[in-house]
Amino acid sequence: MKNQFDTLFLRLQNSPFRAKFKLSNKDKAYIQQKTLETIKIHCQDFVQKRLAPALIPNDGKQTPMRGHPVFVAQHATACCCRGCLYKWHKIPNNRPLSSAEQAYIVAVIMEWIERQMK
Repeated sequence: MKNQFDTLFLRLQNSPFRAKFKLSNKDKAYIQQKTLETIKIHCQDFVQKRLAPALIPNDGKQTPMRGHPVFVAQHATACCCRGCLYKWHKIPNNRPLSSAEQAYIVAVIMEWIERQMK
């Protein structure tokens, strides 16, 4: 069965900027130590605090490039800021993210992480 994110990930891989992001060995070891379920909890928290508000004062700069596997995944999947969410995922700016949109973003990020772990 074709994964619901295959088309998205193919598009993202055609972006030189997005395609350069990969989990490092340190990131993978961290995920193995903490478990994917814990990483998902971290992801949900980051999305809720850093992306879900209607207005983000430092939008476009709120997600570090490294330091946590979720941050790397956010850039790889264009889930790093509201501008990228609109451009790549057609999620509108200037309003809070719905719980369904937050769940979608977490699912995209976690799918990318799981693929990187294989």
